[in-house]
Amino acid sequence: MMNTTVSQFIKRVIPPLLSTVVMFTLFVMATSWSASVVADAQTIESPVALLERTSGEVLKILREDHELLQREPERVNKIINEFILPHLDDVTMAKLALGKNWRKATKQQKIAFVGEFKQLLIRTYSKSLIEFRDQTIRYFPLKLAPDAKKASVKAEVIQPGGPSIPMAYRMRIKNNAWKVYDIKIDGISLVTSYRGTFTQEIRKSGIDGLLIYLRDKNGNTRSVQQDKQGV
Repeated sequence: MMNTTVSQFIKRVIPPLLSTVVMFTLFVMATSWSASVVADAQTIESPVALLERTSGEVLKILREDHELLQREPERVNKIINEFILPHLDDVTMAKLALGKNWRKATKQQKIAFVGEFKQLLIRTYSKSLIEFRDQTIRYFPLKLAPDAKKASVKAEVIQPGGPSIPMAYRMRIKNNAWKVYDIKIDGISLVTSYRGTFTQEIRKSGIDGLLIYLRDKNGNTRSVQQDKQGV
């Protein structure tokens, strides 16, 4: 099971953060972050610049449309799909969450797990975005070698009336863009915090059993969303 403190933090704070990272606008149309021209050479937008820009966009949407999102929570899925998911390395996230069991899975099981894990993240982030309040995010400068393929961007979440929360976004180059594959909260990995629950399910009923478990969880959420949309 996930640590209670981490679980609560994920539900309240992570989505806006991932949104910034992506993932998880927040997160801006996929084509808008792919590259930028610096001087006479085309270079990939830096991790810090990407996070600062996308988080600013997402936080703006959450603040301006707060009442609308409260009335029509299904709109949050559009924010997630457009601004968060494009910035996530979902395959690497799935590998980390499954741990050593990833190597034991078949190709079809891996494909299915990536899809269900992504839906799990959407489910988690949807509620968090709706409940978003007035947190702000500060990113620290990062020295990055020109040929760097991975980076860890340090940041802190500033909460009104509460202590700041240290964060670290783990990112890597994929398809010529920086993507987030994990977030650490006070040194605790967001992605691997799921691993205990997944390992427990696999021990009980194998990888197929874990997939059934996730489909059941995600299926309930899909049904609720469809009911609200009149499907």
